[in-house]
Amino acid sequence: MSGQETADAGRVRSLRTTVLTVALLNLAYMVVEIAVALSIRSVALVADSVDFFEDFAVNLLIFVALGWSLARRARVGKVMAGIIVLPAIAALVMAVVKIGDPEPPAAGALLWTAVGAILVNLVCVGLLSRFRADGGSLTAAAWLAARNDLIAGVVLIALAGATALTASGWADIIVGVLLVVLNGSAAKEVWEAATEEELAAKALAGEFDDD
Repeated sequence: MSGQETADAGRVRSLRTTVLTVALLNLAYMVVEIAVALSIRSVALVADSVDFFEDFAVNLLIFVALGWSLARRARVGKVMAGIIVLPAIAALVMAVVKIGDPEPPAAGALLWTAVGAILVNLVCVGLLSRFRADGGSLTAAAWLAARNDLIAGVVLIALAGATALTASGWADIIVGVLLVVLNGSAAKEVWEAATEEELAAKALAGEFDDD
């Protein structure tokens, strides 16, 4: 094995370790957000947990994809896309139910959970920044998703302030629905990435048949 091949193999191992770390961080904080959301009845936090689940799914898919064939990546990606839809639907149902009783969530718990979300995403952005050009479009998408999640964290902090000032649950419902709408593209993006992998696999199979 040449020096370049050794370096490339080391780079792949480092990328696999990084995306798995990012995936587990997102999964862990998704659990935290859902637990807090259910305890304070926050639609926005449930909706934001969709982002964390999306990032978990995408980074896990990258980890798996580095060792699997294109066709297998595509199948896993489409399964992930289907799973991502579930928490988004749960957040939407919660929003509809809460309209009948718009009790405000605890602003303090909402604030500190949002701060935690920002810190987790900052760590993920830092970890992924070294590999933005590695692993293709999925790795770039993972970095962009983590970066964009920082914006959602800022929105949640603003929501905590609005909730404290208004003592109303309507801000939580509205922000929650907006996040569901914004995050609705998450499953679509993962599905499209998987479809690209599927088409690439078919193209390679066609090239092989032509030979």
